[in-house]
Amino acid sequence: MSETAIILIFLVIANLPWISERAFLVFPLKAAKSALLRLIELVVFYFVSLLIAVGLETKYSGDVYPQTWEFFVTTFCLFLVLAVPGVIYRYQWLPMQSK
Repeated sequence: MSETAIILIFLVIANLPWISERAFLVFPLKAAKSALLRLIELVVFYFVSLLIAVGLETKYSGDVYPQTWEFFVTTFCLFLVLAVPGVIYRYQWLPMQSK
């Protein structure tokens, strides 16, 4: 699997909280999903993407290189950047469509 494909997978995962109205894509909600729930989902999906990355690294290199906290802060910031299209869609595009 190429690096581009992995980044595209993470792009989709990062935007799932903003596109779906279900909690964690499974549980239907009676009320509208709050921004706090979307942020919690984003953090959970970040850890899911880390598990995917560890699995792919183990599959292709056979070993996982130990990381320090700087790595996780950097990858979380990159994950937030990947989530920007979903945020724009949710909070800027949809309100314009309802006018």
